[in-house]
Amino acid sequence: MFHSFTYGATWVLSKVRVCAVCLCTVTAAQADPVEILALGDSLTAGYGLMDHEGFVPQMREWLDAQGLEVRLVNAGVSGDTTAGGLSRVEWSLTPATEGLIVALGGNDLLRGIDPAVSRANLDGILKIAKDKGLDVLIVGMEAPGNYGPEYKAEFDAMYPELADAYGALYFPRFFEGLYSVGSTPAELRDVMQMDGIHPNAEGVDLIVEAMGPAVAELVNRIAD
Repeated sequence: MFHSFTYGATWVLSKVRVCAVCLCTVTAAQADPVEILALGDSLTAGYGLMDHEGFVPQMREWLDAQGLEVRLVNAGVSGDTTAGGLSRVEWSLTPATEGLIVALGGNDLLRGIDPAVSRANLDGILKIAKDKGLDVLIVGMEAPGNYGPEYKAEFDAMYPELADAYGALYFPRFFEGLYSVGSTPAELRDVMQMDGIHPNAEGVDLIVEAMGPAVAELVNRIAD
């Protein structure tokens, strides 16, 4: 009788331990943050700012404040074009990457690159993401009028059209949040660095506040 009771108690305790291990494993798996790669240029990299002031760190804080556990990886390279993004996107991804933010095109504008070339590069990035089963948020840029109406129309249209073609999420303009302050260089002086091209920390905060819900939608799409 004693041996039978001992065996029974041992069996129950073993089952409890197994269940506890399983429960811990499931909890740990559920607690793993979503990993998203932010592929971009100096705007993504945080050019001219302290580490904690850049786009990626501020977006991490914004997402954390929403209760979203996200590992947002900074893959911004200053001076990068859409061609540069295409050339490095595949080796920038890891097996843990689940989503991609694509914020490229500003340097294509500065160099006056043919929008057809920029579109082909972005298409290549989105194709790689699709082949790897990654959810994507594509962030648009807006061409200035000095290149002419045809250039502007072609450049501006490639972002929503590619997002639609690949079923990606779309955010219209990286600088969307700054339009709450103004649209002219004089109006934007307080939220831009001295070069007039890159936002300062306050400008990044406005950008993150505007874009944050779109990134949160990407996180939720991945989690679903």
